[in-house]
Amino acid sequence: MNFDLSSLQPHQWALGILSGLVIGASKTGLNGLNLIFVPLNAIAFGSRASTGIILPMLCVGDILAVAWYRRHAQISYLVRLLPWTLAGIGLGAFVGASLAESGFKLLLGSIIAALLLVMVWQDRRGKEALYPRSWWFSAAAGLLAGFTTMVGNAAGAVMSLYLLSMRLPKNAFIGTAAWFFLAVNLTKIPLQLFLWRNIGLESLAFDALMVPAIILGAFLGFTLAGKIPERAYRAFILSMTALAALLMVFA
Repeated sequence: MNFDLSSLQPHQWALGILSGLVIGASKTGLNGLNLIFVPLNAIAFGSRASTGIILPMLCVGDILAVAWYRRHAQISYLVRLLPWTLAGIGLGAFVGASLAESGFKLLLGSIIAALLLVMVWQDRRGKEALYPRSWWFSAAAGLLAGFTTMVGNAAGAVMSLYLLSMRLPKNAFIGTAAWFFLAVNLTKIPLQLFLWRNIGLESLAFDALMVPAIILGAFLGFTLAGKIPERAYRAFILSMTALAALLMVFA
């Protein structure tokens, strides 16, 4: 991986700090923020390189979320999802390894745009909409979550849709997602380390410097969750994500 810590520009450092804050907050209650930093980091660091930079930061956020919400997880949903998610990760690792940078960028931007459409559709249907609970729905959600998380760390919208469809209480929603993403992200590390080779000592040093921002973001997530008006919050997230996806595909 060609990542030189000493040559980073001020905007890359600023984006790294912002990403740390957003990762911490999104993992501990302010769900929906995570899609914003994915395309912006892809623009700043390169599509493939950005996934290796972000992944260890996500693991730190997952550990903080699990530490806080560990007792609220619904294990039965994890049992349904994880086997299919692992298959999706394998598919994503194979597809991602065979793509050129331009194709990787287009694929990641297209996935984010598709997830955005899913989120808009979900909002139009309303949170009380009924979704199927059969095995194939869990299989489809797991495969898509695994593929999108491997290709671009962008499975948050898939999991939000799935867990909202199960009508989980707020803490159970966050706790289940926390355990799910901790298991999934730890699984992805050796694949990106040895197959994609986009994690190295310099990128890990950068991630370590971002840990204070992740911790601060997690504290903000614990504090602010539930205090922001839902309608205004989601409108902001959707509009910013749409802009970021367009920038990633066309920039």
